[in-house]
Amino acid sequence: MENQFDYIDKQILSKLRLDARKAYSQIAEELKVSNSLIHQRIKKLTAEGVIKNAEFVLEEKNLGYKTKSYTGIRLREARFAKDVMRELEKIPEITECNFVSGNYAIFILIYAKDNQHLQKILYDKVHLINGVAGTDTFICFDTCFKRNIPIE
Repeated sequence: MENQFDYIDKQILSKLRLDARKAYSQIAEELKVSNSLIHQRIKKLTAEGVIKNAEFVLEEKNLGYKTKSYTGIRLREARFAKDVMRELEKIPEITECNFVSGNYAIFILIYAKDNQHLQKILYDKVHLINGVAGTDTFICFDTCFKRNIPIE
C-alpha cells in the first residue's frame, strides 16, 4: 500500500528533515495549525513507519575518522550472506551494510581513523569472517552532498 501524504504531512516532513529537533509548537506556528494537529500527524507518520527516529548526525572527521571507504564483499557461496552480515554488524566502524546485486553480494560503508586503521578493519576483522571470499575497497575523497529522498 502506497502512502498518501497531504500538504500538512509533506510540510511537517520537510521541516523535520531540515531539523529533527524542531519543536512541534514551532512547526505548528509556521504552518498556522494547532499544536495537537502536529502531534497527531507525527504520531501517525511514526506509526506508519514513515518516520523511524530522530537522530543526531555525527561529523565523522571531527571525531577523528579521516578515512571513509566503500567496500564490496564477494562471498565464497551465497549461503554465507546472512551470517556474514551478522558478523559485519559487530564491527562498529561499519556504519552501513547493503545486500546488493552484481559482482559483490554485500557493500559496506566503513569509517576509519586513517588508512592503517582501515587496513586493520579489513584484514583483522572483515577478511576473517567465515564466508568472505574477498573485498574491493574504494576510498571516498569527499562527500559532495548527502540528502534524504524527496517528499512527494
